[in-house]
Amino acid sequence: MFQSFDASTAPDQGPPRLTALREQITADGLDGFLVPRADAHQGEYVADRDQRLAWLTGFTGSAGFAAVLTDIAGVFIDGRYTLQVRDQVAEVFTPVAWPATKLGDWLAEKRPAGGRIGFDPWLHTKAEVDAITKAAPALEMVPTDNLVDRIWEDQPDPPAGQAIPYPIEFSGEKSGDKRTRIAAAIKSDGHRAAVLTLPDSICWLLNIRGSDVTRTPLVHAFAILHDNGRVALFAEPEKFAGLGPDPAIDIAPVGDFLPTLAALTGPIRVDKKTAPLAVSAALRTAAVEVAWADDPCTLPKACKNATEIDGTRAAHLRDGAAMVEFLAWVDREAPGGKLTEIDVATALEGFRRGTNELRDIAFDTIAGAGPNGAIVHYRVTHDTNRPVKPGELLLVDSGGQYLDGTTDITRTIAIGEARPDHIAYFTRVLRGMIAVSRLRFPRGLAGRDLDAVARAPLWTAGQDYDHGTGHGVGTYLSVHEGPQRLAKTGEVPFEEGMILSNEPGYYRTGDFGIRIENLIVVEAAPPLMGADDRDMLSFETLTFAPIDLRLVDPEQMTGDEVDWLNSYHAKVRHEIGPRVSAEAAEWLEQATRPI
Repeated sequence: MFQSFDASTAPDQGPPRLTALREQITADGLDGFLVPRADAHQGEYVADRDQRLAWLTGFTGSAGFAAVLTDIAGVFIDGRYTLQVRDQVAEVFTPVAWPATKLGDWLAEKRPAGGRIGFDPWLHTKAEVDAITKAAPALEMVPTDNLVDRIWEDQPDPPAGQAIPYPIEFSGEKSGDKRTRIAAAIKSDGHRAAVLTLPDSICWLLNIRGSDVTRTPLVHAFAILHDNGRVALFAEPEKFAGLGPDPAIDIAPVGDFLPTLAALTGPIRVDKKTAPLAVSAALRTAAVEVAWADDPCTLPKACKNATEIDGTRAAHLRDGAAMVEFLAWVDREAPGGKLTEIDVATALEGFRRGTNELRDIAFDTIAGAGPNGAIVHYRVTHDTNRPVKPGELLLVDSGGQYLDGTTDITRTIAIGEARPDHIAYFTRVLRGMIAVSRLRFPRGLAGRDLDAVARAPLWTAGQDYDHGTGHGVGTYLSVHEGPQRLAKTGEVPFEEGMILSNEPGYYRTGDFGIRIENLIVVEAAPPLMGADDRDMLSFETLTFAPIDLRLVDPEQMTGDEVDWLNSYHAKVRHEIGPRVSAEAAEWLEQATRPI
């Protein structure tokens, strides 16, 4: 339920570990070393063995990195973690706002005369290293073994979870058909093979799931997909002992990966944004031509087929019933003032497990009461556990992993009587969420084109939030999935079948946090009377759970917005009411009453 990795890095642990790392830096004739929160697969969620950033600094956020120089150690974090990093890292580390401050610019400023910066080529992509070199040309980027691994004496072993088949009833397409389809695209682009390093791409392509990463059913492996549809898979063979043989898939130990790359005939497709630099370096050392192009699986994986969408709908109905039982429980128990954040997180997982179909929670539940809700990616621990007090807001962001789909939902709950300012801020956030939900837009637009729609009600009041409005979501895979994003940085045009979150928010440091999140799926826009003959897209809402009406001021809303909310709540009553206990159903009637 809580942190899956105990970094043992209370702030007093940071200085000695930093000193030990600097000794290694000096011994190797370097002027610095980079410590990303990354593994060789460049996934957002990493195994305990790869939690080097947390072990060194104490920072446990899901994104960030450190640049350790001889006289300064910067910890780079985005706006979600501004408050968290202050609480977790010792004073010997300097928080750096990222991406406002780029790593290359920071290094150029701190080392204007140049120097040698070490990095592990398995943990950095070609695109990352190129960006640093462009911004700081006086620096020499030096690939090396991992200096943190040298000093981490009790570093966990690599994960060795078993791969399991993901059946056609959930995937909707046979692995062989996927391989044929993607191989044809590779061949059409003039490539002999594509290197796959993202575990979710490999899991999707081969219709398998695993347990190498907490909360996300991934198998750690590398793969080469040839233009004839054959796959060379590199992982410890015992991981696949439970799977039947496939004559088109050859399994070899990870140690064979680089030698096999060196023996290929190019051009070989490599994604410079996701593949570790070690891959292209091995190919170029062997004089194998590299063709830079996107991972060929990411976009097809993002565009869910009908089976995957139907499964995700079913998962959300199941999850919605668990959420209603939970929300009714909170309303009964919280006003007494005896609940804590841990109680909330534990109870919610219990309601999901009560479905008897939960495989795992999708991520560590965010249950932030009062000021903890202002920490965007807050994770409750026994040290930070706070009572849920009347008169405050409770922000709960959670999700479930089911065989037929992955869910992610955030609800902000008034405990007792809501303050007038809570209502005003919440209503603005709700209006932004509704605006995205109702949106029709021309085909070809990307997240960067739509993100402002969710922010407009806050902007009119001089307010904003420091995270994207939405991320992609997988099907019994990662709760954060690319390439689509509903954000200022989202550059991939939306296509039918893409699942995204819709989660605007507002946060007041030291007081409260507000976020409302539903998942949505891109669909062809339904016919509209009087519309132009244009190719338009829209969103179907997948999530069904009440939005706290005690925090809604209809006077701030337009008639269309009120109609949307009433219609949404009517659907929640219709779909979820028959799935919950009599007590929860009675609560649901009141919670979804028309306004």
